[in-house]
Amino acid sequence: MRVAVAADHAGVPLNEIVIAELDRLGHEVLDLGTHDPKQPDDYPDRAKDLAAAVLNRQAERGILICGSGVGASVAANKFVGIRAGLCHDHYSAHQGVEHDNMNVLCFGARVIGQETALDLVRAYMAATFTNEERHVRRLHKIELI
Repeated sequence: MRVAVAADHAGVPLNEIVIAELDRLGHEVLDLGTHDPKQPDDYPDRAKDLAAAVLNRQAERGILICGSGVGASVAANKFVGIRAGLCHDHYSAHQGVEHDNMNVLCFGARVIGQETALDLVRAYMAATFTNEERHVRRLHKIELI
């Protein structure tokens, strides 16, 4: 699967680790930066780039990292067609895809450690949308909002 990955300056340490894990898992990575933690970078800019990549089908899914993950998820969800979820646990990372068809995983580099981040990436990438009627119905209601 092709996955877009982006991080602001606060997300840089986990950004590199996530990219390496996606490579290890056999996914194609669209690396949207940032790679210099000393150069301030705003998460809305990274969210815009990542959302464009997913919406333009340059990537099937995205992973967006900032300090807390909150700003990244708020910004990403401004784009129609993006379903970004802020996850800091295994269950949410796979359930967000299975039930909510989440196409962007967000998390905070200042909130979770490396092993948790890798667990989230694995859970997110292994999950598929169930396409159950109740989930499709709920997603349709969201689209109407």
